[in-house]
Amino acid sequence: MYTKDVMEHFQNPRNVGEIADADSVGEAGNMHCGDLMWIYLKVSKHDGAETIDDIKFKTLGCAAAIATSSKATELAKGKTIDEALKITNNDIAEALGGLPPVKLHCSVLAMDALKEAVYNYKKKHGKPITQDLEADHVRISSDRKAAEAHHC
Repeated sequence: MYTKDVMEHFQNPRNVGEIADADSVGEAGNMHCGDLMWIYLKVSKHDGAETIDDIKFKTLGCAAAIATSSKATELAKGKTIDEALKITNNDIAEALGGLPPVKLHCSVLAMDALKEAVYNYKKKHGKPITQDLEADHVRISSDRKAAEAHHC
């Protein structure tokens, strides 16, 4: 059912935990499966670019949710915040060698948590937010609130 890479990231997830002094935290949830995810960012400037120096996650969910969280943090670490926004759920799934069709929503959840972390960072620091990112934020916030109500 799961690829070797999915199982590896589930059994030995990378970047698990919280960043106590995080510059931003993104939250995402899926009402249908009850998964909840948090991504923490530590950002600093390198040659004028805001770069993700550290990234961690906490996930309440299935093996695929944990694996996609782990892989999303690996893909985003070291990238600028704008480069991180270009990571897609397909990038995450492909980097894990694929996901079963019924688990593709986990890669969307990981991408959404990352987008929320970047959105919150930009908002906190007065950076411009595109209409697409704002629309994603509204959708993700609504989904997360529904998932939290469903999960509890």
